[in-house]
Amino acid sequence: MIARRFLLLCCLLAPGLCQAVSVSDYPYLGAMIDRLVTEHGLDRQDLIRTFDKVTLRPEVVEAMKRPAEHLPWYRYEPIFVNPAQVRNGLRFWNAHKDVLARATKETGVPAEIIVAVIGIETRYGATLGSHPVLDSLTTLTLEYPRRQKFFGEQLEQFLLLTHEQSLDRFAIRGSYAGAIGIPQFMPSSYREYAVDYSGDGKADLVNQTADAIGSVANYLKRSKWQAGQPVSIRIPPDDKPAPALLDGNKRLHTTVGGLRASGIAVDRSLVDDLKAGVVGLDGAQGTVYWVVFQNFYVLTRYNPSIQYAMAVHELSAALRQKHRGS
Repeated sequence: MIARRFLLLCCLLAPGLCQAVSVSDYPYLGAMIDRLVTEHGLDRQDLIRTFDKVTLRPEVVEAMKRPAEHLPWYRYEPIFVNPAQVRNGLRFWNAHKDVLARATKETGVPAEIIVAVIGIETRYGATLGSHPVLDSLTTLTLEYPRRQKFFGEQLEQFLLLTHEQSLDRFAIRGSYAGAIGIPQFMPSSYREYAVDYSGDGKADLVNQTADAIGSVANYLKRSKWQAGQPVSIRIPPDDKPAPALLDGNKRLHTTVGGLRASGIAVDRSLVDDLKAGVVGLDGAQGTVYWVVFQNFYVLTRYNPSIQYAMAVHELSAALRQKHRGS
């Protein structure tokens, strides 16, 4: 353990001196290689040589400790929902309107939701991330024990993905957490949900915007998106909900009718038996509340943060309004 910590310190102080991860020092990697060889037919020596070239990167561990989702809502929202995001989102929508229309028709996911997800993830493909994905996932697997199981699975999925698609595993860049491409899919999601929308025979989320659009729509559809159903509705400030109405760990534990009976005004077009919940986020002047529905929690399948899902909803609503007026 002392040797491993010294190695990581070397990486932090002098990255050029720290280029190798010896598999013999990490039984976890040895077991992973055994699985990849016996279950998937990958080459053992190639995998060992791959890890020999990995650089442990302590900065990604530090970044994991301070995600944007820890910010209060009144600071988080303007990072992702602002005039530039709406303006650039409209350009993206207009540039890819035919692909977006196809994705909506095939999956039931509205174009503005797809655009908003891509806008929040990568500024519409402008910021795909600069971290070598292989280094990030290996570092988080070995040096972030709290989530070793998750990142170990993602590292294994990444090695399978690059093998299946004949990709250069050293060249792929992404987020500090190992997310890849225009929609920032983790490797397991890439293998499971990515689709070829460009017709070139390969699902390429790094270079093909059409594939990214289709893949986001496919992801949300398979996460049980309900076409034509709402995402969330802002509760008027005067209708402050009782604490018992907040979702907490029991999501969608009430109905629209139940909310109406408690004094919360809900759109009259929504039927009483529609499952619903209430969430609150920290506004600059106090807690802000929303009624939320199944589609809201579908967005948390993409990113488990309530703030993330709300930012997607708020940006999509602004995009829809501007698009209708354009």
